[in-house]
Amino acid sequence: MTTRAKLTVYSALATALAALCLTPLLTSRGWIVHAYLVVAVLALVGAGLRRTPFYRWTVPLGQLLVLFVLLLLGFASSSAVFGGVVPGTESVRTLGRVLGQGFTDVRDYAIPAPPNPGLRMILVGSVGLIAVAVDTVAVTYRRSALAGLPLLALYSVGNGLAGDQSSWLWFATAAAGYLLLLFAEGQDRVSRWGRIFRGAERGEGGGLAALGQGGRQVGVVALVLALLLPAFLPRWGSGLLHSGSGTAAGRHGGAGASSLDPLVALTGALPNPRHIELFTYWSESKSAGSTYLRTGALDVFDGETWKRGSSNTVPFTGALPAPEGLGPVDVPEAKTEVMIGNRLDDAWLPLPYPARTVNLRDNSAWQLDPATASVLPAKDKAIKGLKYTATGLEVQPTATSLRSAPKPAERISRQYLNVPELPPVVKQTALDITKNAPTQYDKMDALRAWFTGPEFTYDATTRTDSGGDAMADFLARRRGFCVHFASTMAVMARYLGVPSRVALGFTPGDTKGGNVYSVTDAMYHAWPELYFEGYGWLRFEPTPTRGVQPDYSDPVSAPATQPTTAPAPQPQATAPVDTPSANPDCDAKLRRTGDCGDRRDTAAGTDQGFALPSGKTLAALAVALLGLVLLLTPMVWRALLRRRRLGTGGRRGLGGPGGPGGPGPDGLTDAQVLAAWDELIDSAWDLGIPPDESRTPRAAARRIVETGELDEASAAAAGRVALATERVLYARSAQVGEPLAADVRTARAGLRARVGRRGRIRALLLPPSSAQLRWRISDAVLTVRLRTGALVARAAGAVTGPVRRVLTRRRRRGPGGGES
Repeated sequence: MTTRAKLTVYSALATALAALCLTPLLTSRGWIVHAYLVVAVLALVGAGLRRTPFYRWTVPLGQLLVLFVLLLLGFASSSAVFGGVVPGTESVRTLGRVLGQGFTDVRDYAIPAPPNPGLRMILVGSVGLIAVAVDTVAVTYRRSALAGLPLLALYSVGNGLAGDQSSWLWFATAAAGYLLLLFAEGQDRVSRWGRIFRGAERGEGGGLAALGQGGRQVGVVALVLALLLPAFLPRWGSGLLHSGSGTAAGRHGGAGASSLDPLVALTGALPNPRHIELFTYWSESKSAGSTYLRTGALDVFDGETWKRGSSNTVPFTGALPAPEGLGPVDVPEAKTEVMIGNRLDDAWLPLPYPARTVNLRDNSAWQLDPATASVLPAKDKAIKGLKYTATGLEVQPTATSLRSAPKPAERISRQYLNVPELPPVVKQTALDITKNAPTQYDKMDALRAWFTGPEFTYDATTRTDSGGDAMADFLARRRGFCVHFASTMAVMARYLGVPSRVALGFTPGDTKGGNVYSVTDAMYHAWPELYFEGYGWLRFEPTPTRGVQPDYSDPVSAPATQPTTAPAPQPQATAPVDTPSANPDCDAKLRRTGDCGDRRDTAAGTDQGFALPSGKTLAALAVALLGLVLLLTPMVWRALLRRRRLGTGGRRGLGGPGGPGGPGPDGLTDAQVLAAWDELIDSAWDLGIPPDESRTPRAAARRIVETGELDEASAAAAGRVALATERVLYARSAQVGEPLAADVRTARAGLRARVGRRGRIRALLLPPSSAQLRWRISDAVLTVRLRTGALVARAAGAVTGPVRRVLTRRRRRGPGGGES
């Protein structure tokens, strides 16, 4: 394998190894197969373009064009023309839409994200771009050291996004690929320094071998030090690359690490839960099995999304403010011990609501949002592996007491009743549903009962935004997940004069016995909190098949307040949706709370992994690859034939002693001399001088010299090859001791200098002498046909021979039985 071929292979391998650090970003790792196919095709295209006489800067342009076509075939093949094989203008527009959705998914989903087409396209395209950059720098321009920059960028981005899911193994594999690339180029550079190194290699063990061994030792030592040294160095909590999420931000009134958007994290986790345990908790409460652990609340709706009304936080001291709106009543307390596992990296502190105190090992790692009684992380990964005890208040109103709750205070109404301009259907629907409800509580219970009724379907695969248009679409399709139900009910409550906000956290865990419960990522949830004077913020559950209804919303204790004339049902999607109970892994507890998760394919393309490209795409790639192979076959065959004839020195080449069967160490075999002559004739044929078999070697060489207008050195070289050939053909005892490979190359160089760029391109890509390949194939096919025919005839003779002999005897005997 040539040095350039090695560099091509190693550059593709280095990119493939560095791309492994991106695998934790999606829930499925099947997309990496697609990326590897793209890297392989780009490497082949680059190798082919570098064999042409075009300028070097055209190679990466060609690779980028091929990458664009591959992305069209891989992610927009449904809009291709001619049976979905050839991309068209509509394919480009489709690709743009997929890319736009991918950027939206980057904003909406947490890591690991579902393998949506847009996200897979971004990852595959990014790996392809890095592959082009590495191939251009390392192979096209022979600057392998600089190829580490795009590889480092790929590793840094992937490792940074993966967070704690990253591994030192990704660095080791990426570094190994980079070292292989450096080693291949270093070997090539050192081999050009002169014969002294090659001679020393065969001599006393020094030279190139020692230098190469030393380079490998340096690379291995550097890699080992890079992996081990950080373990013995001190750690700093801040620096130039510090994210600013430490406690200083909280002391200055900032949000600390509260830039983490829990609503985005929730919408990213719900569509594709992995059913992994995030934490466990023990509670002494009698209602522990129906306790929600709340992480925070969003109290401002701007028409697009719910968010925190104030970013100001204060240092957390372990005590939480008194529950807003709770009157001076005797409320029982209950302790809850929470044990966070290693799967929950960045989150607000899960607490029962309302909580009074929290016993943490390090209060400085947390900040308090007094407005919503939320405890936010002030340091990165503050929650991972955390253990703490919380004391909560068990507020237990009844439906009767809530019906008689007084009007909210003016401050509460002014802060929690603001609603931006929304589609009129939202307010009108709220009024229609609650027009027969006599009290504020009855109106909220009517909304809850309507949302949890048979008209609505829980579907975690719908659009993830919660703005006004999404609400209108949710009310029309009657299909959504907890964010849609909670957001819409909270907005409707404000229209009806009930202060509201959206709470985030987890539904009750699955019991493990002994009042211990396990919470998984399938239990992420959102629900509305509604304010009732004297009782504060209370949880309502409008999401069907999810969570547990509180006692005060029991239909038995609340009179039926459904409207006599319900709004006309809107058309619903007819796509089948599996209910959680259809999951065979779902036990009775999960079926009751609705936390079995959804395991179904969606029309939106959120498949669980990368399926290989469609049949049409594979067929198109196969046709393109076959065409490329057919185009490159003459060039490759001709290069291999030349290499076999001339060799590279040593026993098989023409530049040194003869090979096996030759006349001896001082001469070349007859076959080697004739191979050199054949190569000279074919080289002249490729460059515009067809062979003339009627001439003697000396006359043929003279014709080549005159037609090709060779210079003196090239003419002398051709003459020496012709003379050696005549000795082999005509002399009684011919022994050629001079090397002929260099003479053939010198004569060929003189011919190439005459024909110009166009002639050289034709000789490279479509050499006329490759017609011999067709002749050889035809001869081989004819030989196979003749041998097959002979075998068939022999087999037929073996079968029919006895019958023919019997018939022959009978004819000879005649009708009477005697010889005729």
